[in-house]
Amino acid sequence: MTAHHHDHSHGSHSHGAHAHGMGNEKRVMFAMWLTGGFMVLEAVGGIVSGSLALLADAGHMLTDTGALMLAFVATRLASRPADDARSYGYARAEVLAAFANGIVMIGVVLWIMVEAVGRIMEPAAVMGTPMLVIAVAGLIVNIVAFKLLHGGENNLNMRGAALHVMGDMLGSVAAITAAGIIIATGMTIADPILSVLVALLILKSAVGITKESAHILMEGTPDGVDGETISEDLMVNVPGVCNVHHVHAWSLGSNRAVATLHAQLKPEADANSTLGAIKERLAEKFGIGHATVQIEEEACPDEGAHRHG
Repeated sequence: MTAHHHDHSHGSHSHGAHAHGMGNEKRVMFAMWLTGGFMVLEAVGGIVSGSLALLADAGHMLTDTGALMLAFVATRLASRPADDARSYGYARAEVLAAFANGIVMIGVVLWIMVEAVGRIMEPAAVMGTPMLVIAVAGLIVNIVAFKLLHGGENNLNMRGAALHVMGDMLGSVAAITAAGIIIATGMTIADPILSVLVALLILKSAVGITKESAHILMEGTPDGVDGETISEDLMVNVPGVCNVHHVHAWSLGSNRAVATLHAQLKPEADANSTLGAIKERLAEKFGIGHATVQIEEEACPDEGAHRHG
């Protein structure tokens, strides 16, 4: 139990991570039911009206529902306390969810592209009016879902879920535009062309999220937190520290950085208070809430000796 308490006590985590988690959970769940329910309607509409843009949007909404389901499970897991098997807790669950999400989205994009090329070569009949009605309804559903998710706590998982829904909103706008063009001019080629635009929008966000989550899963260094920067910063800002080396920093979740390092102290420095000062500096300057600091037995040589040597 102590490990868990200790995990939340320092850094920016002290303000009730659990209260946030509950809020996020409910938001994600409502958005998930909304999106899932409407997706079925949109897929049927796409088949009936013959619109690829609607089907693309429904496909996008399907990955969204999956995304929101993953986000929901991840939010629940991430708020679970650390246990013997997972000494750092379950924060990585949300990163795994975001990664899986990104990969699935890339697959959907490829399917839409292949389908659209076929349609551009050989335009199919599309019924404009039912397409327009469904696309407008879809836009309204997406706006509600986006508002729900956007009010939540900001982490990679919630951002991933909100991004999906934002892509959906753009998808609905594209479908509305295509339907308008078809009603006004009868040019059904507008449908596959706009579905390609939707696909490209999905692709951009999917690649971004996949890269960001893969970086965390590969124990990549958090943004702006590299060993050199940390060593120099500590030597300048923490009195008593004369050398910092073996610095490793990585991320547990989208906003939880961890570090380990070795520090050498000046002969007159008090090890305990300097250790406290190092941890405080890491939390304030770099957002590192959990640091393991090894104080070297051997003190630094005093300045005079250092000059001769």
